[in-house]
Amino acid sequence: MRGIHCPFDVRLYNKAKSVKANKDIYTVVQPDICVICDASKLDDAGCLGAPDLIVEILSPGNSTKEMKTKKDLYGEVGVPEYWIVDPERETLTRFLLQADGESYGLAQIFTSGESVRADVFPDLEVALGEVFSDVQR
Repeated sequence: MRGIHCPFDVRLYNKAKSVKANKDIYTVVQPDICVICDASKLDDAGCLGAPDLIVEILSPGNSTKEMKTKKDLYGEVGVPEYWIVDPERETLTRFLLQADGESYGLAQIFTSGESVRADVFPDLEVALGEVFSDVQR
């Protein structure tokens, strides 16, 4: 296991743009947290391909981007699990990839009194009360 510092680029194949342009086009994102289990996806430029888990943390200026634009992109490229953390509301919204491999099912919302277990890593359990106890008001 190795830790990599931010900023960290994740290059995701953008099917819709690639079809229109008739060439491979990648969308570059910099998730707040991502877990990549396949070391062959890592190179000097970051990650090429879908991470196993992406976590984005909302701030006042990025809510729409995280909730809609990135969610759609991450589903399209096959990110198995996507978490959106909202420090203001003390919630975590989890999206799991559906069987089609290109979209997410219904959102599951967890609050500060609950724990969330990662679907892609069943041994990973996060107590949200501990996460949000350090949030500055």
